[in-house]
Amino acid sequence: MEIGRRELLSYAIVSAAGQLLAPAKAVAAMNTYGLIAKLASIAGRRDELIAILAESTVQMPGCVNYIIAKDAEGENTIWVTEVWESVTAHDESLSLPAVKAAIGKGRPLIADFSRIAVTNPVSGVRSPAR
Repeated sequence: MEIGRRELLSYAIVSAAGQLLAPAKAVAAMNTYGLIAKLASIAGRRDELIAILAESTVQMPGCVNYIIAKDAEGENTIWVTEVWESVTAHDESLSLPAVKAAIGKGRPLIADFSRIAVTNPVSGVRSPAR
């Protein structure tokens, strides 16, 4: 399965652990945009893919939160949950140099990609810290 640039970036960018999700009233007041994706890495390469994705999210204007999680059962599966201030903020992030670089490095490590859902987040709590 070939993964396009937009799809990879839409779901694979992650932030450092510990970022805050905006308080419920602030999230509800925004026209938020959320995405949930499931990625399967090439066998044995999940941690390498996570590292590539994590390094691309230092400066993300309009990003409220990015969470990347290892699947508890699938040793090659990654879940990515994103929250953006708007669709526009998300789309503009795709032109960032760090995001473009992550695509080039990460694409060869992805065996499968599934867009699970597009959401409109309305509430949230603090992300778990490492």
